[in-house]
Amino acid sequence: MFYPVVLRFDSEQNHYQISVPDLPGCDEICQTIDNGLHQVKFTIANHLSILAEYGEAIPQAKEVGFWQQQQPTGIWALVEIDITPYLGKSHKINVTLPELLIKQIDDRVSKSDNYKTRSGFIATACINELTLKD
Repeated sequence: MFYPVVLRFDSEQNHYQISVPDLPGCDEICQTIDNGLHQVKFTIANHLSILAEYGEAIPQAKEVGFWQQQQPTGIWALVEIDITPYLGKSHKINVTLPELLIKQIDDRVSKSDNYKTRSGFIATACINELTLKD
């Protein structure tokens, strides 16, 4: 999932403040944009870990355009976070799929660094489908 983040430069303190609007309280202060984008990934991961620990739902990321209307100033960026570790314990299930579809999935998995397993690919596809707007 891609979470929008906004960076604002504080000229008095000579640093950037990075906020993740979809995750209130998830903020980072940094000296450079590069360092801040790297650090905010850890901040988001820690935030999501706490939500998962308490059984809270992982907030879906809104589009940058939505947040830009709410907060028009700042530099906007997207930070990619794999949310699957925060969705709970894995369970094995039986799924029946057409042979050609399985072959296409396996081909994609073998050629992509984004997916390590067929199950990971299917889980990502399910997450994407479930987060589509109605």
